[in-house]
Amino acid sequence: MTDVCIAGAGMTRFGKFPDSTIRSLAEEAVAGALADAGLTAGDVGMVFFSNAVAGVLTGQEMIRGQVALRYTGLLGLPLVNVENACASASTAFSLAASAVASGSVEVALAVGSEKLTHEDKAKSFAAIGTAVDLFQLDELKEWMRSGSAGSPLPEEADVDGGDKRSFFMDIYAANSRAYMERTGATVEDFAQVAVKSHQHASLNPKAQYRTPVTVQEVLASREVSSPLTVLMCSPIGDGAAAVVVCTQERARRLGGEPVRVRGCALVSGTDRSGDEPNAVERAAAKAYEQAGMGPEDLDVVELHDAAAPAELMTYEELRLCGPGEGPRLLRSGETTLGGRRPVNPSGGLLSKGHPIGATGCGQIVELVDQLRGRCGERQVEGARVALAENGGGFLGTDAAAMVVTILSK
Repeated sequence: MTDVCIAGAGMTRFGKFPDSTIRSLAEEAVAGALADAGLTAGDVGMVFFSNAVAGVLTGQEMIRGQVALRYTGLLGLPLVNVENACASASTAFSLAASAVASGSVEVALAVGSEKLTHEDKAKSFAAIGTAVDLFQLDELKEWMRSGSAGSPLPEEADVDGGDKRSFFMDIYAANSRAYMERTGATVEDFAQVAVKSHQHASLNPKAQYRTPVTVQEVLASREVSSPLTVLMCSPIGDGAAAVVVCTQERARRLGGEPVRVRGCALVSGTDRSGDEPNAVERAAAKAYEQAGMGPEDLDVVELHDAAAPAELMTYEELRLCGPGEGPRLLRSGETTLGGRRPVNPSGGLLSKGHPIGATGCGQIVELVDQLRGRCGERQVEGARVALAENGGGFLGTDAAAMVVTILSK
């Protein structure tokens, strides 16, 4: 994607905002991104709007983008509504980049907005739980109970999640136990991921959780699904993010500090066998090939840490380290701010927050800010190449959707 650039990026704070709507959140993010690019709504040629759960939580099942963006000046343009579970916003970004790369439009806008909080938290968890194959839900639950997800579920585990969690955390927990057996990772390692994320988020004014925590506090927090505690799991929250994508020529005319889109790979999950590459590995390979780069070229990474152990697993899947070396890489300090290749300087999903339909664009906003050198105390010095990894949904043996994006100055 040598001719595709990001001209502007903007986002709201992530958090719990009782008076917000997907409309109010989207309007704030769009205004910020357009102002950052030095453009108006009239300069945009096409819009891709992402949201995951408004249909379940508010009843707005259709035309979500038209409703959310009704008063932004964008109506009348081609507007595509995008849903791809937690990868919805990164999918919207991928489509915007493809529209510009194809020559269909000179400027495209990707917007993700999510109102995930609800007065009945069980409804929020139930909404998240729809990101699986509901035709085969009973099979999935039995598959999880059998240990096929990586490690058998404890007797007391409730794969329906109840009103305290999404059963996705049971899946993460099972995979985490298997990862511990395979690599020697410890529950303290998982706690350290949360500590790192909260420390990074304390430097991010847009983050949901900005209070540092200790390993002891993480381990002492309420257990969700062994070995996961609540501070190892991403929170329920609201937020929006938007990204203005344009041609390199348009970016030159605008001036400013455009960021190049070097690669952006969108893949779906498969019913793979255990020895076949998963969605992260396949998307990363495609993105590296498109960019003509490898993991050794990366300076900063934002990855999908919906649960703390996922960060260590994704280190390996992105080839930031070898198989089984995720715990060692974390312990080395290389992925902490000040290290050789910081991961999730924003605070990640764990601490910046995870309003699922906005998360992917939120990652891109963070990396654009990093490459432009405007992240203040959490700035990665000398950052020139960045990678975002954002997944969504679950098919049993794989994520349902995955996007890996590589950006550069």
